[in-house]
Amino acid sequence: MMMYPVIRKLLHKRVVLASASPRRREILCQAGLRFEVVPSRFKEKLSKASFPTPYAYAIETAKQKALEVTHRMHQKDLRAPDIVIGADTIVTIEGLILEKPTDKQDAYRMLSRLNGKEHSVFTGVAIVQCFSQDGQLDVEVSQFYQETKVTFSELSEDLLWEYIHSGEPMDKAGGYGIQALGGMLVESIHGDFLNVVGFPLNHFCKKLAELYGPPQAEGRPRVRHDTIPTVDTFENLSDAEGAGSDPGRAQAGGDPPHNTDANATAENLPPFPTRLLELIAGFKASKALFTACKLKVFELLEGEGPLEAVAVAGRVDTSEQGTGWLLDVCVALGLLEKTDRGYSNSELAARHLLSDGEYSLHDFIQYNNDHTWAVFTHLESAIRKGSSRNHGALANKAQDLLQGSCQSQDATLRSMKAAHGLNKLIARQVATTFDLSPFTSACDLGGCTGALAHELAREYPGLKVTVFDLPEVIKHVACFQPAGPQTGHVSFMPGDFFKDSLPQADLYVLSGILHDWPDDKVHELLRRVSGRCRPGGGLLVAEVAVDRDTWVTPPSLLRPLSRLLETQGKERSMDEYRLMLRQHGFADALVARTGDVLDMLLATRTTP
Repeated sequence: MMMYPVIRKLLHKRVVLASASPRRREILCQAGLRFEVVPSRFKEKLSKASFPTPYAYAIETAKQKALEVTHRMHQKDLRAPDIVIGADTIVTIEGLILEKPTDKQDAYRMLSRLNGKEHSVFTGVAIVQCFSQDGQLDVEVSQFYQETKVTFSELSEDLLWEYIHSGEPMDKAGGYGIQALGGMLVESIHGDFLNVVGFPLNHFCKKLAELYGPPQAEGRPRVRHDTIPTVDTFENLSDAEGAGSDPGRAQAGGDPPHNTDANATAENLPPFPTRLLELIAGFKASKALFTACKLKVFELLEGEGPLEAVAVAGRVDTSEQGTGWLLDVCVALGLLEKTDRGYSNSELAARHLLSDGEYSLHDFIQYNNDHTWAVFTHLESAIRKGSSRNHGALANKAQDLLQGSCQSQDATLRSMKAAHGLNKLIARQVATTFDLSPFTSACDLGGCTGALAHELAREYPGLKVTVFDLPEVIKHVACFQPAGPQTGHVSFMPGDFFKDSLPQADLYVLSGILHDWPDDKVHELLRRVSGRCRPGGGLLVAEVAVDRDTWVTPPSLLRPLSRLLETQGKERSMDEYRLMLRQHGFADALVARTGDVLDMLLATRTTP
């Protein structure tokens, strides 16, 4: 649900958040903003003493973060996003600026200074509007800050250290997070709570209203693009939340009104369950996307669009009426655009739904349609039994589907294509979250088609990368290899990382691998990596951590169910991964919560 009408004006713009903060991402997601996350590489080394006020420092840092991402994306694509948002949060007390602590002692010094006192939290925000034409980039920067006063209770040494040892202070300005365990330190707050969390949403929306004018006075649109379409897109139900002017309709939604009087006012009725109905209809939206991809609708419109529904039906050999309905649903989903001339691909579809696109998810969608959809029909049985491997006809059938997908070369190739599309999307994030330039060789274990390996070679020209994967995978990799000088730095070696000798390397990479395995197999793999990694070498782990602040979105919440149905593995917290690595000689772990698909951990092999 969008919390501010002006955000609707950004639905058809390409918006980028220049921050890796999962808290900022969650705040903006909940407000209904659609955006990409591109963490800024700006080095926050501005001289604090050169700024007249703390908030001036925060504003300038936010602006530089946003501008760095703006120029980097323009240089890469010769086209900048429409809007780039930068933010920087600082804590100040007695004129001293507190940013993120460098270690536990630094966190203790910060929290001791805040103990029992009032301090200010400033967030500087920069909104960069981008205009590019003929390869030239022009920008307009709007900026503001928000201040919130926070008072800490008088806290004991034991409580401070207990909080520090939780690990929470290490990636937060001032050494605490008010939205989590750090809330127990706070006695009172005066001002915007979300500003302390990391992003002043209310002030941001007001600034958008200034930039883009007041929202139109017309009624709410019947099609929203902030989530899946409202149910009326499919079933002709009311779109309005709380629009229970017809009590019978409210009852049809499943929530009986508290007041059964025939003259009950809207205020007496419960809110209309729009979100619940969206969830109920969610599988229909997925199937509509799957069907449009299978019929190659997006391919057709990219080459010949815009086209009327009758023309599309004739090209893909479908009924005119059914095709029209499917196309309208795709418009509601934000996948197509409709004008007087007909239907055409949206920017999202052009970027991700064409089979030959650089960042295509076409094969990943097909895999979900042909495989995952069928497997999830056995979810109830797996939930009852605790595993799809338990005895029972349905559970065995679900597992047979998974095993069967690996028994033929065609199935293996389909699975590789699906993985390749997804891996290309996340490869840059994995390659650039940490500075890996000190390493000269790397081994990507289970690296499949080499999407991450090529990104590593592109980002670090002095790095040679070996992809180590099963023989039945390696024999298919040739068709996935890109052109370019970095290809000479990537090699492929067949083998089983549980059985065969691992290639020697300075850096070992496990990206999206460990969650597929139970604890005993993870320890076995880490033991083998530890045995091959020299002291001073590194291990880079990329996984979704279950303790992350943003682990509340549907894709993240569904991952444990996927593990239940499809593998023997499980989701783990970053603390669990860190402990596992420490048990096998990998210490000094750096953790980055990227705010996107994966969280990152880079650890160093200690001397045995």
